[in-house]
Amino acid sequence: MKISIITVVYNNHKTIQTAIDSVLGQHYDDIEYMIIDGQSTDGTMDVIRRYGKAISQVISEPDQGIYDAMNKGIARCTGDVIGILNSDDVYADPNVLMEVMQMFAQDPELDMLYGDLVYVKNNDLNQVVRRWTSKSYYPTFFEDGHVPPHPSLFVKREVYQQVGLFNLDMRLAADYELMLRVFKLNRYKSRYINRLFVKMRLGGATNASIKNIVRGNQEILRAWKINNFKAPFLLMPKRMVKRLIQFAR
Repeated sequence: MKISIITVVYNNHKTIQTAIDSVLGQHYDDIEYMIIDGQSTDGTMDVIRRYGKAISQVISEPDQGIYDAMNKGIARCTGDVIGILNSDDVYADPNVLMEVMQMFAQDPELDMLYGDLVYVKNNDLNQVVRRWTSKSYYPTFFEDGHVPPHPSLFVKREVYQQVGLFNLDMRLAADYELMLRVFKLNRYKSRYINRLFVKMRLGGATNASIKNIVRGNQEILRAWKINNFKAPFLLMPKRMVKRLIQFAR
């Protein structure tokens, strides 16, 4: 089975190399690696070009934001399974993709697989600030404030073909909406692995300001509505408690 990994980037020459090295250093042979660049102007493409044909496909052109770039990548992927690694992130170790694909090979009916994630300091990938430990999906998973860490999620390409891509009407919570759609609305078969998949540097647009946090929460509530679900009254407090627990760990 082939796995496609997508990295989207815009003006991030400082950390794109660690993301690329993380993918190319995986102990799995059949990897299609695709980088979607938003026409960076800071030298990001100079870093990417140094890898030559080791990267399967590079696209550099203007886009409508991170989710539009992800959609471009998904539409061009040819792998059986698709994963998305942000340009600030790295896989926890070289065996991640091999173990992911072993799980899919063992269960042909499996549609999605996800694991755990840690947030680390920008200048030290080994300095953990927050631990995002998930759990196996169950009927009230989202109602209880849970959500799989998106960078740790691997999805069969046919799932995207059936349910569609990221909703570009959402600027901050399109990943949440997509996961709500595939897990809760369409009930695709998933499996959680209690294993660290991804290290994510602190930052990100959603938590960049109070305004973005508020907007992100509004989009999460809208994600429930457009999928014909009623968001639980205590959803946001539960999500906040989950986040505080992650820092406490």
